[in-house]
Amino acid sequence: MPASDTDLANAIRALAMDAVEAANSGHPGMPMGMADVATVLFTRYLKFDPADPAWPDRDRFVLSAGHGSMLIYALLNLTGYARPTMDDIRRFRKLGSPCAGHPENFELAGVEATTGPLGQGFAMAVGMAVAERHLNAVFDDSLVDHNTWVISGDGCLMEGINHEAVGLAGHLGLGRLNVLWDDNKITIDGATSLSTSEDIPARYRASGWHVVSCDGHDTADIARAMDEALADPRPSLIQCHTIIGKGAPNKQGTSATHGAALGAAEVAAARETLGWTSAPFEIPADIRDTWLAAGARGGAVRKEWQVRLANHSDRAEFERRMAGDLPAGDVVSKAFSGWTSTPQNVASRKSSELALDVMTPLVPEMLGGSADLTGSNNTKAKGQQPLTRDDYAGRYVYYGIREFGMSAAMNGMALHGGVIPYGGTFLVFSDYARPAIRLSALQQVRVIYVMTHDSIGLGEDGPTHQPIEHLMSLRMIPNLDVYRPCDAVETAECWALALEKKNGPGLLALSRQNLQQLRTGGEMLSAKGGYRLREANAARRVVLIATGSEVHVAVSVADRLEEHGIGADVVSMPCTSRFDAQSDEYRADVLPEGVLRVSIEAGVTWGWERYTGDAGLRFGIDGFGASAPIEPLYEHFGLTAEAITPQIIAALN
Repeated sequence: MPASDTDLANAIRALAMDAVEAANSGHPGMPMGMADVATVLFTRYLKFDPADPAWPDRDRFVLSAGHGSMLIYALLNLTGYARPTMDDIRRFRKLGSPCAGHPENFELAGVEATTGPLGQGFAMAVGMAVAERHLNAVFDDSLVDHNTWVISGDGCLMEGINHEAVGLAGHLGLGRLNVLWDDNKITIDGATSLSTSEDIPARYRASGWHVVSCDGHDTADIARAMDEALADPRPSLIQCHTIIGKGAPNKQGTSATHGAALGAAEVAAARETLGWTSAPFEIPADIRDTWLAAGARGGAVRKEWQVRLANHSDRAEFERRMAGDLPAGDVVSKAFSGWTSTPQNVASRKSSELALDVMTPLVPEMLGGSADLTGSNNTKAKGQQPLTRDDYAGRYVYYGIREFGMSAAMNGMALHGGVIPYGGTFLVFSDYARPAIRLSALQQVRVIYVMTHDSIGLGEDGPTHQPIEHLMSLRMIPNLDVYRPCDAVETAECWALALEKKNGPGLLALSRQNLQQLRTGGEMLSAKGGYRLREANAARRVVLIATGSEVHVAVSVADRLEEHGIGADVVSMPCTSRFDAQSDEYRADVLPEGVLRVSIEAGVTWGWERYTGDAGLRFGIDGFGASAPIEPLYEHFGLTAEAITPQIIAALN
């Protein structure tokens, strides 16, 4: 006999209690409270196959309330995924176990997104739903026809990013998105009434969502609500009225179950309340078999899909996109076309637009957008049509003033697969997007950030809009390649490098002001991260290291030094992380010992000592900017050849 829904849900509760108790760390309350909802979802509704976790047409499930990670670990184990094993779960939150404190997409198949920073999982799910609709419009129902399911807690719905994500999803009419709200009215501090009195369902309805509620412990009522959500063409919020820590008789319904082990006495009492007699980490055979049968039900659906794929006229293109492989052909050389013979003395944001005009037709999976700065970021290529609720085949998303929501949605698109998202804003507003940029790097996804107005060179908008510390702080994020190209050729190279990297994001910092083209085509020099742009004529005594618009300043400084008989190399360093990855020999050749090394960048000087050494010189801005035209600003901050050259000569003497 198959086990009952209650027995299946209690298996989740038992594993959550046991794992958290063994670790003496974790969040048992949410998995125990949402066990009934998760049971209905995974046994009746979610389309998945543990035998092929990467099946492209599977439903996507995102545990936005990532602190309740034992919920997804229990579900993956019970439904038959290869991992986590029961031993993995026994070692929950221990070094070496894939069952980390919060779910990580790179640790376990079946974990679609790295969650824990509240609200971001929800927003990434919006991106997944966008990718599903876009690919459906491109390839049709036979290849792409699935839903995105989310479990969110009260905290996810309070975070500011939730408002951005809800507004975007409602505007785009993402009816394949279904959010299961764990409405238990408890946060770490206590009752939600301590901090909020918002009418959340009204907010969602006002944003174009369908809202339905259910008793989160009545499986029939849960199924009714899910059916209603699936039938509605709008994105759905399913308000699940639950009891946090359900089954723990003395602590359920309180914040005591939220973020700490229940304790041996309460675990014993919960086992008695639930009628659970098995030893810790043991699942009765009938319950195990019923769960495994639920996990196996997707196998036949997947095989039917594979037959459709095998006979589909676009099979090769679909498989290429889902594999993340770029189209055959040299995108870089095509992006260079016309630039070597006719120099483009334009802003690097314009160079980026020119590169996009070439690349977006060649790489049809590129899906662009901007946070309401399209005309400033130059992110819309020729021929790109908007992606709307009426035309999901469009390849340009108008995100509105939602920098954080845009960035998280792009993470979701990349995690879904089949698209390469890029999106723009001003570099200074990377502060709004930074938590999502960090998750791009942590999740190892190919997301490209186009950040324009990269310095005081933006001029009169003043210090609120002039990035100072941003470049160096972004370079500190592991696995994020920050590119600051100096001209049109470097811009094309940096775009190509960002596109080619499958396992991490790239960020292009681009100028508002025009930049003289310093190079023609040839070898892909930006791939080294830093390279000798100009070699000294006189005996080398100085190496000038610069990025972006300041490379032009360095060239002018070198000219003046050469006039004084002082040999000066000019090193352009568009990407410090790529330079750091080069061999010791290469780096020593580009930045040799025994010469004065000088950095020039219109940002903080902190961090440049790793390249100049303590004895070198560092020219930059260690305060905030000012409101003025570009020329007076560069003069005021001493970022001109006239100001820098005499200081170098003095240091040499």
